[in-house]
Amino acid sequence: MADILHYMRPGTLQLGALPPLSLYVHLPWCIKKCPYCDFNSHEMRAAELPEQLYLDALVADLESALPLIWGRSVHSIFIGGGTPSLFSPQGIDRLLGDLRARLRLDAECEITLEANPGTFEKDRFRAFRAAGVTRLSVGVQSFNDPHLKALGRVHDRAQAIAACEEAQAAFDTFNLDLMYALPGQTLDQLEADVTQALALMPPHLSIYHLTLEPNTYFAKFPPALPPEDTAYAMLDRLTEMTEAAGLARYEVSAYARAGHRCWHNLNYWQFGDYLGIGAGAHSKLSFPHRVVRQVRWREPRLYMDNARKGQPVAQEDEVSRQELPFEFMLNALRLKEGFALRDFSERTGLPMSAIQTALAEAEAKGLIERTFDGVRPTTRGFDFLSDLQGLFLPG
Repeated sequence: MADILHYMRPGTLQLGALPPLSLYVHLPWCIKKCPYCDFNSHEMRAAELPEQLYLDALVADLESALPLIWGRSVHSIFIGGGTPSLFSPQGIDRLLGDLRARLRLDAECEITLEANPGTFEKDRFRAFRAAGVTRLSVGVQSFNDPHLKALGRVHDRAQAIAACEEAQAAFDTFNLDLMYALPGQTLDQLEADVTQALALMPPHLSIYHLTLEPNTYFAKFPPALPPEDTAYAMLDRLTEMTEAAGLARYEVSAYARAGHRCWHNLNYWQFGDYLGIGAGAHSKLSFPHRVVRQVRWREPRLYMDNARKGQPVAQEDEVSRQELPFEFMLNALRLKEGFALRDFSERTGLPMSAIQTALAEAEAKGLIERTFDGVRPTTRGFDFLSDLQGLFLPG
């Protein structure tokens, strides 16, 4: 069990209050590793899943972490992967029961499960809803069969449409994931993908630019991607199309109808706290005088062995005063509405003087707009977000 006194000792920060707390649960297995994926995912057939053993390890992991979050309410739960929908509805039911027995969940706690159309079968999503999942996130990526094949996806267009229709029928809210700037993709093909996505009427849409991440198959064998100008034109077009359909862009990659923003992701972007359990999961936890990051053991078998011994954490670091401004801005500036100045001080424990020079430079470059109580990125700041965030790197 964690020694809470170690975290409560005096330090250089002075946090006025602890931020909201979320829980992330990582289920690391998938049917096939996608060539662009840099998440901690491991190929395994559903029949081979050590489901109960892994759920046992998650419980042991959570119990070892409870002293660090004692008395705090959990506002949202996100079950990600891998492909969490490989787990049986009975397994997800057991997981949520175990979590409820050990955590104080808000009455309106948002519980999201990631699901892939390749694991879809009739009534499976309804069973996840019956288990207590309140929100589904469906990893479609594209409705174009050749593009799906190029991305290494195990589903086709028809399965993607069927899965989204089932999600719509089973859940009051759901998210649909798309990617753009795919190998060989044209602007017309992007429009066709977005048109089909919007026809399924998702309350929330996440649209990501395909990037070649290190340590992936695509990094070793890069496909031919659309030129940068085409990718910018795609972003402009999909933003126009989503806005016309009533989905407002509230974050760099997220579009939602009123009342359907993803609370869990908003908490990340607002520099809230999150406890991550499961193989390779990350945590960010605040205490009165420090902010701590943790990483769980990455390899599933090693994680399960160590979690059962009460030692799930492979690495732990305290975030330094010098790193906190960048850590905060890396998240907060992704939001179209930006952040309230009081939130910076409250969630980092730092005075506003820690960011005044960088804010002045960002404003002079036309990357942010300032009000008496907040900061938000301009359209230019959104387009050049990495440059804007980089102004807050430690000197």
